[in-house]
Amino acid sequence: MPEADADVLVVGLGAWGAMTLWQLAKRGLRPIGIERYGRGHALGASHGGSRMFRITCLEHPGLVPFARRSAELWEALERETGTSLLRRHGGLLIGAPYSAVAGGTLTAAREHGIEVEKLTRAQLSKRFPQHTGLSPDDIGVWEPSAGLLRPEAAIRAALDAAETAGARVLTGTEVTAVEPDGDDVLVHTPATTLRARRVVMATGSWLPSMVPLPDLRVVRMPVTWFRPEGEQERFHLANFPVFMRQIGGSTILWGCGSEPPYDVKLGLEQFGAAAAPFDTGDSDRSVTSDDWTALCAVLAERLPGLRPEPARVAVGMLTLTPDNQFVLGALPESPNVIVAGGDNAHGFKHATGIGELLADLATGQEPRLDYSFMDVKRFR
Repeated sequence: MPEADADVLVVGLGAWGAMTLWQLAKRGLRPIGIERYGRGHALGASHGGSRMFRITCLEHPGLVPFARRSAELWEALERETGTSLLRRHGGLLIGAPYSAVAGGTLTAAREHGIEVEKLTRAQLSKRFPQHTGLSPDDIGVWEPSAGLLRPEAAIRAALDAAETAGARVLTGTEVTAVEPDGDDVLVHTPATTLRARRVVMATGSWLPSMVPLPDLRVVRMPVTWFRPEGEQERFHLANFPVFMRQIGGSTILWGCGSEPPYDVKLGLEQFGAAAAPFDTGDSDRSVTSDDWTALCAVLAERLPGLRPEPARVAVGMLTLTPDNQFVLGALPESPNVIVAGGDNAHGFKHATGIGELLADLATGQEPRLDYSFMDVKRFR
């Protein structure tokens, strides 16, 4: 068998891939990371200046341990690189007591002993008057441990740390095929073929086109930024913290306040039948009024005081799974190919913990946390 070029090849250096490369290099391995575009690019799902971090993971109770471990690793990456990445200034979850957002947050807090503060509708209106048009049974849940992550800076920090520890990073390199070859895996690019003992496929929305995972669905995700019409302080991040607000059975308004150089960031989460499919081979990221019309329609009632049209709009991609959980683990038919996808719009906060998990899987170590509810084998 020819000599391997690397112990592990990581294909895709977005959030999950960059953190995996960092974790592998820290363990003294010889990893190579391959990225089709540049470091912290804006063509996938890991851009936009901010991501919400919270411990109260309403999406699945098994994610709370990952969030806690991820927080430890975010702080470790900050210390290692001298970079500020996670600002835990608190977060607000709004909805009915039985809703997925507020109710799910309270359930997670109760089951896992997470400190939260429950706000009545009157308390919510007094403390956060920016939020208007509340339903009669709406409550607020304040999580002090929540906050914001800076995605582009986080990816660059992880790649810098990985290189310092001995990893190689290849940007501007497209992977055209991944081919198991006995106990190794061959990764083909237009210029060369690389051999490794294991490959981690962390290509985000490009994953369904590269490995046989037919249950993944890629959709278009507009992200918008707004500016206040009058008083600027009202919508500064310190006064208008990161939030999720359920305003219907399947509609969630989310966002955070402004902090230079960022404006007020807002979005609508509507991932059901209304989600528009997105072709990852289409390089057109242009926007139209369709990308913000539905959001703007709710702002006058729910968040008055913002200008009626966005200051900026960007287009991202999301990869959805049928059960809204991630897809992680070795392919049953190719156990030396490990996949990581299906971010479902809540994957960035867990990036460091998932990177550690993927590094464990790639090196044959027993993962410290149970990931069975995210295992790719559940779709087989």
